[in-house]
Amino acid sequence: MGAMSDDARNWDERVETWERERVAADYERIPRRRKEFTTLSGAPVKDIYTPADLRGLDPTADIGLPGEYPYTRGVHATMYRGRPWTIRQVAGFGQAEDTNNRYKYLLKTGQTGLSTDFDLPTLLGYDSDHEIYRREVGRIGVAIDTVVDMHALFDGIPLDEISTSLTINPSAAVLLAMYRVVADERGIPGHALNGTTQNDILKEYIAQNEFIFPPLPAVELVVDTMEYGADVMPRFNPLNVCGYHIRDAGATAVEEVGLTISNALCYLEHAAARGIDPDRLAPRVSFFWDVHNNFFEEAAKLRAARRMWARLTRERLGCKNPKSWLMRAHCQTAGVSLTAQQPINNVARTAIQALAAILGGTQSLHTNSLDEALSIPSESAIKIAVRTQQIILHETGAADVVDPLGGSYYVESLTSQIEQDALELIERIDGMGGMIEAVENGYAAQLIADSAWEQQVKVESNDAIVVGQNGFVDDNETQDLEIDRPIPGVMERQMERLAEVKRARDDRQVAASLRAIEQAAPDLHHNLMPLIEDAVRARATVGEICDVLRGTWGHHQPSTVF
Repeated sequence: MGAMSDDARNWDERVETWERERVAADYERIPRRRKEFTTLSGAPVKDIYTPADLRGLDPTADIGLPGEYPYTRGVHATMYRGRPWTIRQVAGFGQAEDTNNRYKYLLKTGQTGLSTDFDLPTLLGYDSDHEIYRREVGRIGVAIDTVVDMHALFDGIPLDEISTSLTINPSAAVLLAMYRVVADERGIPGHALNGTTQNDILKEYIAQNEFIFPPLPAVELVVDTMEYGADVMPRFNPLNVCGYHIRDAGATAVEEVGLTISNALCYLEHAAARGIDPDRLAPRVSFFWDVHNNFFEEAAKLRAARRMWARLTRERLGCKNPKSWLMRAHCQTAGVSLTAQQPINNVARTAIQALAAILGGTQSLHTNSLDEALSIPSESAIKIAVRTQQIILHETGAADVVDPLGGSYYVESLTSQIEQDALELIERIDGMGGMIEAVENGYAAQLIADSAWEQQVKVESNDAIVVGQNGFVDDNETQDLEIDRPIPGVMERQMERLAEVKRARDDRQVAASLRAIEQAAPDLHHNLMPLIEDAVRARATVGEICDVLRGTWGHHQPSTVF
């Protein structure tokens, strides 16, 4: 940078005088309501932001125009003036038929994409008749044992017309194969399928703690799904790199961005080590972000993450296809911010978070329901959540201008600060050998745990106010809500269906397909997905397929984090 211009020097002097005289005088009259102001992640917030805070920021190279590199202002030129974001509410409970009915209800309310949660046995690669895990069948998501369940889950749903998200990680390869087989057995070609499998196993080791295999074979299995998707489901996103659970576990916004992008780089760099061109896979990598309470920080976070990803894919990974530089994002309002106390307040929290996601430029959005701190969402609560998005889209004007926060001194400064700090975190992880090493040595999990502890201390000391929880508390904090209750008899019915599928299938075909997986699994660069698909077609179960891989790769034993 050259010498400061006279205009810049004069402006700095004017701001300094204003802070010394006007601001100081006002604070003498009315003291600060807090000793210091920070974002939710702890970044200091000044009284005012001016052009001086953007010094060194190139409007062309760093901000640019929507739909152009580095995509700070959005991945599409027209954003929501053309196609609105996808309204996507999660569903998943009981048996496949129960969730299927919820799907159809949601589509009637105006939802434009489906999202599925799975129960604990399915997530961890066990079947519903497992002696230990059968007690969890259908409780936190839908129970899926075989492709027969998957057929029931999407009965009457036009898979070639609707975008579907499968929120599953450890056993994602099996569920992705099931989705492909269901479509194929209905005569729907793979190129017609549109949707996402979360499939981000690295964040499980550091945040959500749902995993099966050790990190290295698990990462290579993710690469298998990415290559498989490019071959047979080219419009489907086999990998949805997930910051959401990292943030909900207690990470700051900067840590969410840094850890998530480190995960994404790990998958693509492992693919490159196999000789797979990153441009073949990167265009179908999508991202999933948590949108928390600090409105401007969350909007700036999405803008910073987009710019970082564009630069890293082009400069670090060497991608030449502009589609590889795009960070396409799904967002969900912050589940960790919801309170069981005064749950009606969650409607306001969710609306504000949703607006931040939209002003930040998301492509897809889930708005949490007011009762999610208490139970699986009720239909009435889900309808309010959907209507929240529709009100923002149709009544507020927020979707009528592309990146309306662009050029704000504060937002642009905060965007650059988040980018700088997140890049420093990525460099620290690179310095220790990469994300797998950061998982195995406990660094990433410890980072999140420390931030979670710091945030909880602030709440417990009343340095951070949570309305209805440690501030503005009512004598009667509960409100009459329609709480969704577990459906009785789900475990028994699901076990009966599983037994029927096993009686009807060709056991020799199942055994042969599982044996083929077992023989190929020791070679971590051998793509297992065609073999997993064969097993799924033979009606092998989630548990049977995962047990074969457990037998070869073992089970991950995590580092202890205090």
